[in-house]
Amino acid sequence: MTLHSLESSADPTVPTGAGSRRTFAIISHPDAGKTTLTEKLLLFGGAIRLAGDVKARGDRRRARSDWMKIEQARGISVTTSVMTFDYGGLAFNLLDTPGHEDFSEDTYRTLTAVDSAVMVIDAAKGIEPQTRKLFEVCRLRDVPIMTFINKLDREALDPFELLDQISDQLALDISPITWPVGMGQAFQGCYDLTADRMLFLEGPRQRAGNVIACNGLDDPVLAAHLPASLHTQLTEEAELARGGYPTFDPQSYRQGHMTGVFFGSALRNFGVRELLDGLARYAPAPRPQPAADDRTVDPEDDRVSGFVFKVQANMDKNHRDRVAFLRLCSGRFQRGMKLTQTRTGKTMAVHNPIFFFAQDRQLAEEAWAGDIIGVPNHGALRVGDTLSEAAGVRFTGLPDFAPEILQRVRLDDPMRAKHLRAALNDMAEEGVTQVFKPLTGGAWIVGVVGALQLDVLSTRLDSEYNV
Repeated sequence: MTLHSLESSADPTVPTGAGSRRTFAIISHPDAGKTTLTEKLLLFGGAIRLAGDVKARGDRRRARSDWMKIEQARGISVTTSVMTFDYGGLAFNLLDTPGHEDFSEDTYRTLTAVDSAVMVIDAAKGIEPQTRKLFEVCRLRDVPIMTFINKLDREALDPFELLDQISDQLALDISPITWPVGMGQAFQGCYDLTADRMLFLEGPRQRAGNVIACNGLDDPVLAAHLPASLHTQLTEEAELARGGYPTFDPQSYRQGHMTGVFFGSALRNFGVRELLDGLARYAPAPRPQPAADDRTVDPEDDRVSGFVFKVQANMDKNHRDRVAFLRLCSGRFQRGMKLTQTRTGKTMAVHNPIFFFAQDRQLAEEAWAGDIIGVPNHGALRVGDTLSEAAGVRFTGLPDFAPEILQRVRLDDPMRAKHLRAALNDMAEEGVTQVFKPLTGGAWIVGVVGALQLDVLSTRLDSEYNV
């Protein structure tokens, strides 16, 4: 499902069938390196040729997944982006979620649309509040989690302390898959505990270094490539890790009880390929989805079904479009097919479904359970809607949130009132801003969960609607 500069996604090399789909999100506290890791996964997955720098300045590249103007200006993610790529004979759907707590609504809903997650932890800070909150959301849905401990090229906490934090604070079984050798300026790379090989950090910034196969930690080849002190430290720590933590159990991981832990530096491209290989090998295919009346929908069901977990306005400002993000839960979707909207009972033909690559898009000729497709519409679809070939299917589990901050919206130019009303309606349909009209008075009232959402709303009203 790699995106090409074509009008159609029809490609005989694209993996087919629900069993080939791997749909996952990346969760973290702000500034742990989530968006950088997203970029590097796309780089190693072959979806982009050069990863953007999240903190780019001037003419340097911006993060590809951060496509909104405010995201590029502030270097943060404020809305979920969907990116697709092929790797290892599988089709990956990667959902990059906002890390800031003010955008938790978007993130929580996105986590209902994935089958697994990658938890990114800053090695210098350990478990942080937003990481803990997002983990609990994953736990409620038994979402399997892989852990990537990031920024080992900086001074960091002791790796055992980091693992203890995960175990104690998140009540997860821990299985380290790679182990760091040094940290900060002395960071040499990681030792693969499962394959007995040393992964060295060296060479240009855009690639990791050499891989040396070893016959155990006492192999002279390994000793010849490491300073004596680091070799001794690695030997002691690796033996403690192997003796103190269980061997990785794929079944326990898929049940949400165990996390495999990878160490690395996303900025330096280090440890990313190993993480991606781990996802390709262990991450679950699409899982059965809960529906109303104690039903579950199996991904292998022949009848197409899916639910809308997000609506985004103005992904293409030239067309003032509105796109519903549909997570397919079963069947083989084909362009032009007719689906029933459970909420209204109306049938709609999906003529122009799209695959996403952040802001870019590609016409989708077919898709399978686990895929995320965009359905362009003019307000007919809302967050939480179910589309299905079968009658009476209604998916459950999407959260609703009460606004914590209310503010009036006043216009400097009363002649733009109609534009403001249309803009606020668009924002409300996205599900992250609630809009109210008082019985008396002319000012609209907007309700949001976090203060930063007001900044985003103001910026978007100006840049996208000129009000």
